[in-house]
Order: sequence, then C-alpha cells, then structure tokens
Amino acid sequence: DHEEKRERDLILIDYDDPGRNVFEVTEEWAFHNGHYGTREDVVFLINGIPVLVIECKNANKDEAIALGVDQIRRYHRETPELFVSQQLFTATDAIGFSYGVSWNTVRRNIFNWKLSDPQITQISADSETQENNLRPSAKSADKYSEVPGRLEARVKTFCSIPNILSFLKDWILFAEKDEELQKFILRQHQTAGADKVVERALDPVRTRGLIWNTQGSGKTYTMIKAGEMLFRAPEAEKPTILLMIDRNELEDQMLKNLASLGLGNLEHASSIARLNQLLKDDYRGIIVTMIHKFRDMPADLNTRSNIYVLIDEAHRTTGGDLGNFLMAALPNATFIGFTGTPVDKTAYGKGTFKTFGCEDDQGYLHKYSIADSIEDGTTLPLYYQLAPNEMLVPHETLDAEFLSLAEAEGVADIEELNKILERAVNLKNFLKGKERIQKVAQFVANHYRENVEPLGYKAFLVGVDREACAHYKKALDEVFTRMGVPTGYSEVVYTGNNNDSALLKEFHLDLKKERQIRKSFGKLDQQPKILIVTEKLLTGFDAPVLYAMYLDKPMRDHTLLQAIARVNRPYENEAQEMVKPHGFVLDFVGIFDKLEKALAFDSEEINAIVKDLKLLKVLFKNKMEEAVPPYLSLLQHNFDDRDVDTLIEHFRDPERRKGFFKEYKEIEMLYEIISPDSFLRPFIDDY
Repeated sequence: DHEEKRERDLILIDYDDPGRNVFEVTEEWAFHNGHYGTREDVVFLINGIPVLVIECKNANKDEAIALGVDQIRRYHRETPELFVSQQLFTATDAIGFSYGVSWNTVRRNIFNWKLSDPQITQISADSETQENNLRPSAKSADKYSEVPGRLEARVKTFCSIPNILSFLKDWILFAEKDEELQKFILRQHQTAGADKVVERALDPVRTRGLIWNTQGSGKTYTMIKAGEMLFRAPEAEKPTILLMIDRNELEDQMLKNLASLGLGNLEHASSIARLNQLLKDDYRGIIVTMIHKFRDMPADLNTRSNIYVLIDEAHRTTGGDLGNFLMAALPNATFIGFTGTPVDKTAYGKGTFKTFGCEDDQGYLHKYSIADSIEDGTTLPLYYQLAPNEMLVPHETLDAEFLSLAEAEGVADIEELNKILERAVNLKNFLKGKERIQKVAQFVANHYRENVEPLGYKAFLVGVDREACAHYKKALDEVFTRMGVPTGYSEVVYTGNNNDSALLKEFHLDLKKERQIRKSFGKLDQQPKILIVTEKLLTGFDAPVLYAMYLDKPMRDHTLLQAIARVNRPYENEAQEMVKPHGFVLDFVGIFDKLEKALAFDSEEINAIVKDLKLLKVLFKNKMEEAVPPYLSLLQHNFDDRDVDTLIEHFRDPERRKGFFKEYKEIEMLYEIISPDSFLRPFIDDY
C-alpha cells in the first residue's frame, strides 16, 4: 500500500469459503512474451488467475498424450511466465487423461487420473441432466473428436472445484531430491492415504491404523503431508505430531522436506533427553525422531489425547520392547503405522496387524498394493534368473543355515539379518571362497557389459558382508582392467568402522565422497556404473537408472522385498527412446529357487512382483514364430536390389512402419534381456 507505506495481506484464493471465488474456463488462451507466443487449448482461472491448463490432442494421432506433454514442455521452455501461476497441467486425447504439476514434466511424475466406482455412478446420474452444457464448442470440436463417457467423468471429477482447490492448497509440495529442490504433486493413492490418516487421527473412538503403500510409491510424502494437515487442522487443537523414522539418512531428508513446507513449529529430537524434554514440556508442533529414542522412557510422560504418532516401516520399528516403551509413555495418543511391504504370514507380521490394524475389518486403514502400483506404472514388475549351478549355494547349506531357521522368518531389518548370517559359517565360507568370488566377478562383468550396458542402465552387486564387498571390488577391478575399462566403473559403499581391518579401511568413504558417488550413480552418463553394497543403500535409496541387481547375499521376506525393490523404479528419459521395461535380479545364492519359502507373503502379491525369466523366453519364442515370418517372407533374393524395392514399397504405408518398429523394439528388448543364453541359438539368424 503506497499511500500508507505498509504491507497488507492479500487473499488470492479463499479456500475456507469457496463461494467467494470467481471460477472461469476459457479456450485458446493466447500469450506472447516478446520472443515466443503460445496458445493453450483450455485454461481454468480462479479470480482471474490461470491455475490449470488442459492440452487436447486428437486421439487418432499416435502417442497423442505424449505429444500433449511435449507441447507443455515447450510452453515451459518458451513462455515460463505462464507457469508462475499455472500450477497444474493435464493432457488428454479423449481416451486417456494425464495430469502433472508445473516445473516437473518428467514422464514418471505425470499420472493417469483414475475414476473410483462411486464417481462413475454419480457422473452417470448427473450427465443426463447436464448433457447439453458439456458439448465442446464448434471451434475445438476437431480436437475432441468423440467424447466417450469415461472422459466426461474424468474431466468432471478432476476439474471439479473442490478437487482443484484441494490440489492447490494441499497436494502440491516442494521436496529436496538429489540435493535440488523439486516440485511434486501427490498421486491419488497418496492423497487418499493422507486423508484417511487425518480422519482416523481426529476420530474420537479409534486410535490405531495401518497404511500399506507399496515401496517406491511415495509413502514418505504421504506421511509428511498427513503430518502437516494434522498440524493445521483446527479440530486437532494445537497437537503434537511425532514423525518416527528408522534410519539416520532419512531423518535429515525428512527435516529438509518439512522445512520446505514452511512449517515454523518443527523440532528435531536427536537425543533421548531432548525427546523426553519436549514431551514433558508439552511441546506443540511436529517432532522428527527415531524409535530407539524411546528406550527406557517413563510411563505416562504425556497423557494428552491430541498426540499423533506416525511411524515409518512399522513392521520393523515397533517390534520388541521399543514399541512397549512408546505406547506406555503416550497412553492416549493415536498411532498410525506405515509399511512399504505386505504384512507377512509369520507371527511377526501378524503382530503388525494386531498393533496397528486391529480397528479395521481388512486390517488396513488404506492399502495400495504391489499389483495396484504395477498397473499404474508407479513401480515395475521384476524378472529374475538363477546364476549357473556351480556358483549357487548348495541347497542343504542354504536351507539348514538360513531358510529353515525359525528366527530368520519374517526378518524385517538388515541388522537382524546380518546377525543371523554371522552364525551361518558354512554359508559365508562358500559365498566368500576366493575362486568363487573371481568366477562371480567375471560373470557379473560379462553380463553387465553384454546385457545391461547396451540398454544404458546401471547395476548393484550385493555382497554377503563388507569383507565380501571389498573382495568383489578388487576382483571386478582386475576383470575390468583386462577388458580395458576404467577402475571408476564400480564403487563400494558401506559404513566404515575405526576397528576395521586394513582391507576394509581401503574402501572407507567420507560423507562428501559418498554423496558424490550416490549422485553420480543416479545419472546415466556418469560413473560409477556398478555399486557394490551389503547394507547401506539397500533400503530407501531411489535411483530409477538402476535396472539390474546381482544378488549374492541370502535374504528373505521384508529384507529381500526391500532390496529387490531398488530396481523396480520406472525410468523414462525426456525423448522417450529409453523406457525401462522392468527390474532384473540375477540370483547367485539360489533364493529364488525357493521363492515360496523366501517370501512368506500372500502368493497373489508375490506373483504380481516377481516373475521368472522363463516367461520372457516363452514370449520371445512366440514372437519369433508368429510375428516375424511375415516380415522375413519379404526377403526373396538374399537382400539384393529387388528385395530393397519390395521393402520400400511395403513400408510406404506409415501404419506398417509403425507396426514393424513397435514389434522390432519389443523383440530386441527381449533378446537383450535373455542373452547370453543357449536358448537363443536357433533364433539368431532370423533375429
């Protein structure tokens, strides 16, 4: 205010009383910044502020939605001014409807808008009365072509006023990833999960809940958002919210992400004494801490009921006495557990159900399963292959020292797993045999160079312990040197100790170097290509370029699922010539030979995640026998000029070219994944 020389608060959008806002929609929104001009198809405005753009493409164009997204990317590059206020973008081809958040146009952060059954029923009922209002104007009719009912339902649910206001107010967040601040939009399962957490926390009767969101589907953001919404909810009456995590490196990340939400009331309880003090002093706000800070905490430390405890990886963190200390210290609090792996069938898993899922019929407050996640493309299926027999652990040893041990059942923590493996003397001796390590290193190097590197991706080699990792690093360096490959091709990442042997100390990393390795590994064009790990980075590390895992450490249940989930993150580069098809695990132990024993979960869940590579062989064989012969029959004269003429004539039609290219890319991908394998010998000439 220039007159009075003071700042005044201005409300741009009234979220509390939506009726006070003016909502408008316009077509052909033109803008020119002096260098470039754009014309956006449909723009939604609130109080004259453009907040949402819809790019409409004709469905008979191939990859129409991808073209729409490319156009949005061009707008970002050429007219960035538009995206100061436009927070949301969507692209539709009258069949699909995809949405994303401005300044984040990477394919894996653009999602399909899905309809729930109640929404479809509601829309069907409404549409008869509103049919005439929904006809697109003649000017844009060519872009919409036919408008199927489902598109109408998608547009109506996505663009409904309450939904757009929720996105703008609650579901867009800034978080640090790879040491850069990035903008994210939550997916439907995340928004539903966060809403359920708030609803349960404010329920006067029920005080427990279990959220199962498959690993890699963004459960940490669900947790952060639920915490923020609870803190801001007037009904919570200035609550205390504990966000409990189970690993040091996550603590730092969590604090940064909460700070970027602009929350003032945020505390880090980094010690037992600090946590005790905060709870005793009745602190109101969000506290980030770890479960082990509750050790020996006195009972009834704070008896308020508006204390909400959100616990990450609940299947792991509340086992044993720590959970008892926690629940006794805060007897009237609400406890919500989050888990990324299915609840297993063991007594341990049933305990998680009992603790958190006891107040819901299904055992879950909210569930986003592995099958859901694969269907949505938020994670990928995994294919596995067993290494040659002579490298696999003898069945009897694996069974006696690991798979049949009662204490190994349902093991949820890598530290616990390591303790079990320390006692497995014969198993470890076999895995760390000098000759075997040389053999495995040679096999890994060949496999990586022939099968993974040509696809452009990276790999993990998982050793049984830190010593095995150090030996693998030396063996790989030797093999790669013989191949003429630089030594920086592989790196070892493990936690160093002052009492370590000279061998282990050789590969100690300072924090700066480790951070650099993690960052470079996430980039396609940088080394290292292979990370050698045993514990660190097997949980919570997210690198979409990671495609292959060479598994040489016996694992099972949660630890196995968490480890192999490192390779199930989708990857797609901007140009879309690299689209990661799935994750791949090459098993040097023999765990996958006994899958039903190694993964004590519901078989439906397991079938959704892990598939034998043999299935790909069947697929390849079928394609070579059915799809390929018509193409080969075009070659009558051993590829001379007459054949070339025939081919040019045949492929003049763009549809035929497109069909051939799609078929060829699929066959090529299958061949690369299966190779090297004698199975391919009869197909080589035709391929």
